[in-house]
Amino acid sequence: MVRNKVKSDINGLDQLCAVLCQIRDVKQMELFLNEIMTLAELHDLTLRWELMRKLSQGVPQRQIASEMGISLCKITRGAKVLKNKDSITRKFLVGKKAL
Repeated sequence: MVRNKVKSDINGLDQLCAVLCQIRDVKQMELFLNEIMTLAELHDLTLRWELMRKLSQGVPQRQIASEMGISLCKITRGAKVLKNKDSITRKFLVGKKAL
């Protein structure tokens, strides 16, 4: 597994991002993600998104860890992302653009 790589270091990430940007329909996006990812990968991705949503809503980190059964390390990483005023994730979650 590749960890903490800069976008340009991950082969094909730019191409994948370009494809994702072309998909405008939620159902098509769901089908696409189901085609290219395993259930475990989708679970990990949605789990991480849910913890980010909870953090942005002000839920305490320890409560998130307890409710979701995930490590404080993952949660702390998410909290750091949301503290960054230039974070894209923050703009979606704090800017009320998230579903």
